Amino acid sequence: MADACRRRGVAKVEDLDPTSNRAVAEYLSVLDDAAFGGATPVEPRSISPTDPAARYTAAADTPAVYAYSDNYLVDLKHAVIMDVEATTAIRQAEVRAAKTMLDRTAEPHVKVFDKSERTDGTFSRSDFAYDPEGNFYVCPGGKELRKRRRLFSSLRSDAAKDGTIIYRASKLDCEACALKPKCCPNMPMRKIARSVHEAARDKARAIAKTQAYAVSCRQRKKVEMLFAHLKRILGLGKLRLRGPSGAKDEFLLAAAAQNLRKLAKLIPVPAPIFVT
Repeated sequence: MADACRRRGVAKVEDLDPTSNRAVAEYLSVLDDAAFGGATPVEPRSISPTDPAARYTAAADTPAVYAYSDNYLVDLKHAVIMDVEATTAIRQAEVRAAKTMLDRTAEPHVKVFDKSERTDGTFSRSDFAYDPEGNFYVCPGGKELRKRRRLFSSLRSDAAKDGTIIYRASKLDCEACALKPKCCPNMPMRKIARSVHEAARDKARAIAKTQAYAVSCRQRKKVEMLFAHLKRILGLGKLRLRGPSGAKDEFLLAAAAQNLRKLAKLIPVPAPIFVT
């Protein structure tokens, strides 16, 4: 939680006084930073006039507060913190923080956020086989779903603004298919949305099926314990410094204190020396 009153806030950036304090001036300088202002185009509900880089957010069944997000990259073998990144408290910024820390270290197991699975009894995207050479999907009935069904006179981009490509089945194929009630009962033909980064997502899905991934999932409890230790033992429930640089400094010092405590336990105690 940031050092800011949760009951005070302004509606937009233009309402901030750039000369009021250092934290405001620093926030205005990081509006394009992917970890803070540039993380999302969505405007915050409320902006703190004392620490505007902190995001107005709330956990389940708790009042909203201004807060930062503390992101760790952890060596699960010994629960040692390898990297730290401070961001504003939204998921987009946390994802970018993970990428930043990966660039500075090594690649861990990363879970794919996949919302393509259906629960209404109809076929999910995983029931369709993708042919990378032909760049099309094959449905359970053996028909092809392609991103283009006709040629255009002018060159068009296949990807939408959100980075997805739509693959469509033929309306005639779907109308004559006995599987239509289980595939697209409320649509004339089936559509499949594929991300332009789907090849990387498929690689992550394949890793998620390995035994090593199952082990790392169990070891992730060590990561959550570090954050619990951060609040309960070190007392870092509320920051004392303001602004992005203040959050970075406090998170880095807290991680260093946690690592020193951990490393002190890992170093073997030397055998006592008896003098006769």
